[in-house]
Amino acid sequence: MTAIKHALQRDIFTPNDERLLSIVNVCKAGKKKKNCFLCATVTTERPVQVKVVKVKKSDKGDFYKRQIAWALRDLAVVDAKDAIKENPEFDLHFEKIYKWVASSTAEKNTFISCIWKLNQRYLRKKIDFVNVSSQLLEESVPSGENQSVAGGDEEAVDEYQELNAREEQDIEIMMEGCEYAISNAEAFAEKLSRELQVLDGANIQSIMASEKQVNILMKLLDEALKEVDQIELKLSSYEEMLQSVKEQMDQISESNHLIHLSNTNNVKLLSEIEFLVNHMDLAKGHIKALQEGDLASSRGIEACTNAADALLQCMNIALRPGHDMLMAVKQQQQRFSDLREHFARRLASHLNNVFVQQGHDQSSTLAQHSVELTLPNHHPFHRDLLRYAKLMEWLKSTDYGKYEGLTKNYMDYLSRLYEREIKDFFEVAKIKMTGTTKESKKFGLHGSSGKLTGSTSSLNKLTVQSSGNRRSQSSSLLDMGNMSTSDLDVADRTKFDKIFEQVLSELEPLCLAEQDFISKFFKLQQHQSMPGTMTEAEDLDGGTLSRQHNSGTPLPVSSEKDMIRQMMIKIFRCIEPELNNLIALGDKIDSFNSLYMLVKMSHHVWTAQNVDPASFLSTTLGNVLVTVKRNFDKCISTQIRQMEEVKISKKSKVGILSFVTEFEEFAGLAESIFKNAERRGDLDKAYTKLIRGVFVNVEKVANESQKTPRDVVMMENFHHISATLSRLKISCLEAEKKEAKQKYTDHLQSYVIYSLGQPLEKLNHFFEGVEARVAQGIREEEVSYQLAFNKQELRKVIKEYPGKEVKKGLDNLYKKVDKHLCEEENLLQVVWHSMQDEFIRQYKHFEGLIARCYPGSGVTMEFTIQDILDYCSSIAQSH
Repeated sequence: MTAIKHALQRDIFTPNDERLLSIVNVCKAGKKKKNCFLCATVTTERPVQVKVVKVKKSDKGDFYKRQIAWALRDLAVVDAKDAIKENPEFDLHFEKIYKWVASSTAEKNTFISCIWKLNQRYLRKKIDFVNVSSQLLEESVPSGENQSVAGGDEEAVDEYQELNAREEQDIEIMMEGCEYAISNAEAFAEKLSRELQVLDGANIQSIMASEKQVNILMKLLDEALKEVDQIELKLSSYEEMLQSVKEQMDQISESNHLIHLSNTNNVKLLSEIEFLVNHMDLAKGHIKALQEGDLASSRGIEACTNAADALLQCMNIALRPGHDMLMAVKQQQQRFSDLREHFARRLASHLNNVFVQQGHDQSSTLAQHSVELTLPNHHPFHRDLLRYAKLMEWLKSTDYGKYEGLTKNYMDYLSRLYEREIKDFFEVAKIKMTGTTKESKKFGLHGSSGKLTGSTSSLNKLTVQSSGNRRSQSSSLLDMGNMSTSDLDVADRTKFDKIFEQVLSELEPLCLAEQDFISKFFKLQQHQSMPGTMTEAEDLDGGTLSRQHNSGTPLPVSSEKDMIRQMMIKIFRCIEPELNNLIALGDKIDSFNSLYMLVKMSHHVWTAQNVDPASFLSTTLGNVLVTVKRNFDKCISTQIRQMEEVKISKKSKVGILSFVTEFEEFAGLAESIFKNAERRGDLDKAYTKLIRGVFVNVEKVANESQKTPRDVVMMENFHHISATLSRLKISCLEAEKKEAKQKYTDHLQSYVIYSLGQPLEKLNHFFEGVEARVAQGIREEEVSYQLAFNKQELRKVIKEYPGKEVKKGLDNLYKKVDKHLCEEENLLQVVWHSMQDEFIRQYKHFEGLIARCYPGSGVTMEFTIQDILDYCSSIAQSH
């Protein structure tokens, strides 16, 4: 063990400036026997630090390594397990309990004794040594003498200790003074003994010299003790005297405490009474206003509002613990409840009367608006009712049932009032659209309801009868149960547009004003939306607004927004059907009115959605816009269907087809209506559908034409379409414009080539045969050796077409082209000029074939290019 101790000191502790004082070989209790060493160490530098270090042998070699260290000041308990019997187990309580088993009981005792001494010398800390033999702790008896504790030098802990540098230096100096110390140890020891005796003698003489002074000190101590005894006697007498004073002071203190406690209680009681009086006392003026206040005058309404607010504050005061058990508080709360119930009934009854009176007052003003296309102004009524807005807010927070009842009554009264006003308003609008009441009846209007009656078939019959000079169905696209566009001028459509715009312009501020009033009067938030699902809305014919809120609790913000919308739907439930009826009437008067309605309705929907996308106005106009868009699509589909149903006369030339001119009319009207419109995309889609229908049906009619050649029908109509698209500059139809122009050019060329084959028919057949022989592989200069195409045959064919015959053929061709072409499109000169160019091209082609296939023959045509130009010019001028 000594060798291990020296090895640990040298390898582990000396490099760290530490001294190893005790060591014990241990292993952990209850586990595999992995031995290690617990070392008690102190640092060589001050302040001294005492540690318990765990050292373990390395697995890779024979050297030792420092594993963990605990400061001795962190040690709380040392448990030796058994103070009588020998037991190698012991516990050290640091931040947790470490259980150890020493290799021997002696090593364990030595280590524990060292720990105890280090604690006594350096720490003076209260460490509990449990189950430790008293023999190990025997040095703890002289507790008052620090020297006995400090005297337990490290030599008592271990057999010997290593000298430090100072001690080695002192010994070397002493041995240098005695050169013979090494050679003669006995002489050296004898010298040291003599010097020690000299020192002892000096100490004894010093003690004897101080004996006299000790005696004097003892005498002074005796006198001091006597004085202390006298002072103690006086203090005892004083204490007896003060005992009675102390009892009296205790009584006075207890009395003062009771007085202070009483004052504190009185102050608290006064504070509670003042709290109840200040917060639960309603002024007599407020009580009188709630019971008898005039709800018709502005001053009375203000007094009632202030009184209701004061009552609400008294009822909503947060009572302190125990207040609700006081009889006076209960009575006051009951009184407040009775006042609230009484005033809520008065307020609800008065407002119901105001609602009823409003219906009567507004009915008297309907007559003056029956002639004009305007809606009555409800602003005075709203202004009068808004005086009660704060009272409605009070009613909403205090009695939600009555608030809900007032809301339902308001909707009932106002819905009937608005229904009368709006129906009369739409009746005037329909009369203005149709001109007179009699004419309006022709369109199915009966009574003040303004509803459209009659089936579509009966309406078709009626419109046919009322349009005597209208074009037949074969030449008109708009005879679809509607009046033809020739019977309506621009002024009529402008009039309809203005009436429809005025209807929307009157309805929009009416709805917005009513919605704003409902929000302010019923204290509903309309411009804030919160996430969450809508509450189950009421049936519009009755019932509460929300089944979720029958208990009287206020609505959340999202439900309040829905409540505004539900109220608006019930109050203005007639707006949407009336608008749909008006739209149906406009569509039956003239199907092109759907264009005006689509633009106007789209603009108003866009405006309403910018204000509030979820509002009643936005939703209603959006629904009506769907109907308008459906009518617009129906108009487009009907036009396409009528294109497909067009029949042409077998006896007369076709000319410009009716649906082509009507497409031009539609496009011109649409471009003027949809200028800067929000829903341009709808028109672009309609354009695409219509132009495709026009293209397909022009080709269909051209194929069916018997009187007019197919190329002429295609050429004239596509020329008209191309000119229309070029003039209107419709961006979405750029591709169709190019296609129409290409079709016009192709069919013009085809018609010219087909027509020129007839005046010089034999000459054409001859040169076609020449070209066929060349195509079969015969060389051009050898064609003249073919029997059917020799020079004699060529001369024979050429002689049949002298200049006079050519001119006569061209004249007949001009007359034939003139019969084929229509006057509206004015394409005769264009076609004739193209024929002239084509004829000259063919002439040059024939001369080229003669020069190549009959070289040196001297055969030439009977007429020249100049002759052709003269013939064409004279023919054109003569006609």
